[in-house]
Amino acid sequence: MSAYVVITREKTLDQAKLDEYRQVAPATFEQHPVTMLASHGRKEVVEGPAIEEILILEFAGYDEAIAWYRSPAYQAVSETRLQGGDYRIIITEGLPLV
Repeated sequence: MSAYVVITREKTLDQAKLDEYRQVAPATFEQHPVTMLASHGRKEVVEGPAIEEILILEFAGYDEAIAWYRSPAYQAVSETRLQGGDYRIIITEGLPLV
């Protein structure tokens, strides 16, 4: 069953750090197959607090999504992301295919 990682940036703190993160983050997917379903496209928050950006990633399963997030490679680059902005990351299991 697929799993999804929803990443929202709520506030930019340091644009240079975000630019650095964007350069190094894609390499963290080399050992973790992922499909990008949404990445920095048009969006409208119709309820709740505003966000600056959103990404939606699809992994083969929940364990795979957790493995990517907790991987040493991603944890190393996430420090740069945290210096660059305030984020919310949610990992959720999808529905079974019927």
